[in-house]
Amino acid sequence: MRLATFTAPDLLTPCVGVVEDETVLAFPEDLTMRDVAAAGVDAAVRLAEAARGREPARPLSSVRLLAPLEPASVRDFVTFEEHVDGVRRSVDGSAGVPDAWYDAPTFYFTNPHTILGPDEDVPFPAACRARDFELEVAVVVGAPGTSLGVDEARDHVFGYTIMNDWSARDLQSREMQVRLGPAKGKDFATTLGPWIVTADELDHRRDADGFLDLWCSVEVNGVELGRDLLANAGWTFEAMIAYASRDGRVECGDVLGSGTVGNGGCLAELWGRHGSQAPPPLQPGDLVTLTVEGIGSVSNRVAVADPPPPVAPVRRRDPAAARQVLR
Repeated sequence: MRLATFTAPDLLTPCVGVVEDETVLAFPEDLTMRDVAAAGVDAAVRLAEAARGREPARPLSSVRLLAPLEPASVRDFVTFEEHVDGVRRSVDGSAGVPDAWYDAPTFYFTNPHTILGPDEDVPFPAACRARDFELEVAVVVGAPGTSLGVDEARDHVFGYTIMNDWSARDLQSREMQVRLGPAKGKDFATTLGPWIVTADELDHRRDADGFLDLWCSVEVNGVELGRDLLANAGWTFEAMIAYASRDGRVECGDVLGSGTVGNGGCLAELWGRHGSQAPPPLQPGDLVTLTVEGIGSVSNRVAVADPPPPVAPVRRRDPAAARQVLR
């Protein structure tokens, strides 16, 4: 099934529903997508059957699709070697893939409060000039778990959606010199959409090793800049869920991004390979469209946020003087 969150002029609040062809059937208005995910795919099938008998379908053209869910958390992995190599060259000038990358499917947490849906403008920070997209697929967790094995994690997959991990590369490059995460280079926006495709719909696209054999592509203003197979990742989504839960916990509604695909899945990878910003950074007004086979397409237009207040200056202290105070 394709499950969407949408609004319409006659609805008081956003509604979850099942997308069939070019229509959507609404579930009861008090349900959120996290409620549906927690109930499971079988329950979602029953909700869809009830919706078919309760009301006529709405044309998709008559509703506004929103981000399919409000995530409990968002982890973004980095599972494509080609992406790692290219972006390292672009962001910090280093070549190659770090040895530690091969040890585990590494991730960072990004902001679950700045989620965008289809056709929303992307408010890049006013100070940013190196605006970038990132073409990813995300898995939506359907059940909680701690220190799961990879086989166990299979039962925790509710479905998949497209993810655009928007990136302010100049801010990212500066802040990562502190040896933490991308911080304000990523904090401002992440797109999810256009809907969630439940796991059973894509089972026939899993290869012998459990990878999803789906083509992913990205266009800017109608021109394709990148294309890669999702199956070129170094780890499966089940391995990502298992690692996220290791000595920790995953919850229903958690979103785990695959990391950016290779072969032009983002501009920074191409910049690193070319040694210059070619193709150029995104400009205000540019339309970015991500398409993933078996899931769909999601588009957003680049915009610029209003300038924020200035950053508070650091308080500098002489370490020697600080030690004197401690005495």
